[in-house]
Order: sequence, then structure tokens, then C-alpha cells
Amino acid sequence: MKLPFKINLKDKTAVVTGAGGVLCAPLAEALAECGANVALLDLKPEEAERCAARICDLGGHARAYPADVLNAAAMREVHHKIIADFGKCDILINGAGGNHPRATTSNEFFSSVRPEEEKELVSFFDLDEAGIQFVFNLNFLGTLIPTQIFAEDMLNRPGSSILNISSMNAFTPLTKIPAYSAAKAAVSNFTQWLAVHFSQTGIRVNAIAPGFFATRQNQKLLYQEDGSPTSRTQKILAATPMGRFGEAEELVGAVLYLLSGSASFVTGVILPIDGGFSAYSGV
Repeated sequence: MKLPFKINLKDKTAVVTGAGGVLCAPLAEALAECGANVALLDLKPEEAERCAARICDLGGHARAYPADVLNAAAMREVHHKIIADFGKCDILINGAGGNHPRATTSNEFFSSVRPEEEKELVSFFDLDEAGIQFVFNLNFLGTLIPTQIFAEDMLNRPGSSILNISSMNAFTPLTKIPAYSAAKAAVSNFTQWLAVHFSQTGIRVNAIAPGFFATRQNQKLLYQEDGSPTSRTQKILAATPMGRFGEAEELVGAVLYLLSGSASFVTGVILPIDGGFSAYSGV
């Protein structure tokens, strides 16, 4: 990966949850390229292992760990392993998150008229409680629990930093995905709370709010089975001034800045990286 710039993370330990994902894997690789020892945590260890292998092949230091961010006991076990392998955590990126089909409506706008051929559509009244709970747990508790486990390492250690992954829909909710939008709004709010709570301990807490990036999780919302764009994709691109989806590598510069000493007085910030989507009124 060609970095936009480098920061000095030599001898630092960086923990990345959701590290096998499309967005977080490049972030982990960037941290390693800056000299960090990177612990890659993911519920699907094979994805994290592939990322760790790429890092090690390039001369970096990384190790993958199977990890369920919603299981505090399991996270503590992983924490002990990471300390044994790399030492205490200096940087935490809370990248685990996602949506669930059972927490997603079929249509943007509610209609009491349901044509016969649309009997299987999911309306607001059909949303599944368990699906919504899963989305809130994964995004909010999946940020809170790792922070509880790893932030203790950082207390009163200048230069320590936590970076959460929010979303531009935390600012304005998107249609169809009420649970995900609300959960990411909670992540943004929690980021600001943590920033204040830890402000006198040497820990800075910030978040990035990615706009639209094509990932495995949103493929069905963005593309038809034949690969053609859905009407939702057309609306997204029409409302994005830059007229395209973001590339995962385009998150790297903002992340490196927020983790760097150059941002030593920056905390409690939720930075949109969205091609202008959140700034555009549509006119």
C-alpha cells in the first residue's frame, strides 16, 4: 500500500476489531507500515489471517486472533494473548459493526397498500426485534466492550488513542436501515462521551464517519445479481457530489492524522469521509 504520509508507530501495539473487513484491513496494513505491531481481531479468523499474512510478507508485524466483540470474557482472553505477544495496547480501532436483513425495511416509504406480488416485503411493522437488537449490540456494545478491555492499558500513557467507526448516516438516517442508522448515531455520541471521560488520562477518542463504500455487507443493496447498479445506488451517486463510491484506501490519510501526534489536541471529533454526501442539500 502506498501511504499518503507516514507517522511513527514503532514499538506501538495497535488492536483492530473487524480487521478482516473491506474497510478495516487496509487500516491495519497502514498501521503496520508505520511500524506498529498489529493485532487483528475478527469473528471470522480466516479473513484476519489473510490480512496478517500480507502484513508479514511485507516485513511488518501482525497476528490474527479469533474474537467475538460481544463476549467480554473471550475478549479478556484475547487481551492477555496480545499482551504476551506484543505488549500493552496503545491504539484501538473499533471496526467491528454491520447491519442485518431482519432490521431492514424493503421500501423507503411506508404504504398501507401491499400488492399481492409484494406480500413478502418487510415494512416497519414487520421489523424483527431480534434483528434490531443484533444490530445495536454489534455496533454499540461491540464498541463499548473492546474499549473497556483495552483502554485500561492506555490510562495515563500519553499518545494513546481510540478510533471508532461511525457512519455518515449517524448525522442523517438513511431509509430502509433504521437500526443501523440509530446504532451508528449511538457510536458517535459514545465517542464524544468517551473523549470527555478520558480527556485527562492521556487517551484521545475520535471517530471517522465513512460515506458510501462498496463492501460485502451492502452488495445486495447496491447491485443487482447481474452486477448492474440498483436504483438505490443511482440515488446515492446522484446525492454524492464527487459522483462515486469511496475506496477503502481513502480512509487511511484521515485515520493516520487522527492517530498521530499532530492531532494531539483533537478529541471528540467525528470526521465524515463521504465525498460531500453529508454537505449536499440536493440543490
